[in-house]
Amino acid sequence: MSQSLPLSGLLVVSLEQAVAAPMCTCRLADAGARVIKIERPEGDFARGYDDLVHGECSYFVWLNRGKESVVLDLTKAADRALLGAMVSRADVFVQNLKPGAVGKLGFPIAELRRDYPRLICCSISGFGERGPYAMRKAYDMLIQAESGLASITGTSEPARVGVSVVDIASGMDAYEAILEALIARARSGEGAELSISMFDAMADWMTVPLLQEEAGSPPQRMGLAHTSISPYGAFRSRDGVDILISIQSDREWRVLAEKVLDDAALAADPAFATNVERVKRRAETDGRVAKTFRALDADALEQKLAGADIAFARVNGPAGLARHPHLRRIKVGTPSGPVSYPAPAEQRAAATRRYGPVPALGQHTETVRAEFMAATINAK
Repeated sequence: MSQSLPLSGLLVVSLEQAVAAPMCTCRLADAGARVIKIERPEGDFARGYDDLVHGECSYFVWLNRGKESVVLDLTKAADRALLGAMVSRADVFVQNLKPGAVGKLGFPIAELRRDYPRLICCSISGFGERGPYAMRKAYDMLIQAESGLASITGTSEPARVGVSVVDIASGMDAYEAILEALIARARSGEGAELSISMFDAMADWMTVPLLQEEAGSPPQRMGLAHTSISPYGAFRSRDGVDILISIQSDREWRVLAEKVLDDAALAADPAFATNVERVKRRAETDGRVAKTFRALDADALEQKLAGADIAFARVNGPAGLARHPHLRRIKVGTPSGPVSYPAPAEQRAAATRRYGPVPALGQHTETVRAEFMAATINAK
């Protein structure tokens, strides 16, 4: 990694598996940190979720670029000693084992913080380190259900969000917390003990539905419609393309009615003049839009919408994303060959970031063992 990257020179040791913690440490590696990923002898079980990328797992190649893979059996004293040697030199220690498990392995977080005051420890778990559900196992879809997210997703039945949104949110919360701790350490010299709960991450995202519920207006499952705004949803064109539009203001509604629906009288009708009134008459409001959309092919509709400066989108699937003209990609090496996939969102005007390869299981075990155990021996 280039020395110009913001986290160059920092060492991150991560006892990680699945998605949430690897999401966090992937971003740390992208930013230039050296990330040593500790895997059990059989490997991170996310390596086996599928085999769709040259025989590698799609999840794993997405979230483990730029890391070193070290296999340790922490039931063995020698491997625990190696982990201890790495942690003693680390700037950040990340782990997402079940609460209490890392302590049973001989690395209680409180002791690590006492022994290494500059160390930033970040633990990611389902429900945090304490509380009535702390010892429950928790995976992405379980938290989608427990937090209420699934209840407001889908149409007639609760549904899972189609990507691992809880894991992603938790991982990015952990990344954010670590960056804040690094800034604070630069001022005070003190590390930190951080705890990220997947449930807390999703409960935070559920604030608006919760406030609506407590105000007596519980949100409903509406598919690609919006609980609070109309028209805001998907409408099908004459040639069978679903186009989603978003009307964010009463002025935009008037523009839509006049320039897209070609209905000046509707634009002036006080019964539809405000969003509150349009939501009350959602069926009729949406029906007026649907009628116009059914009469035009998608290309013609998109031209009218763009000409009127109305926000819209085609409802694409992954195949549509794959050929999307706005998609940026990066190419990352894997043990089975390079893979191209979507680039991280950040873009910097002054530099082009490079991304390290995805490691094979245990690829760096012997070199890391030699490096850290030699340093331990020399220190004695």
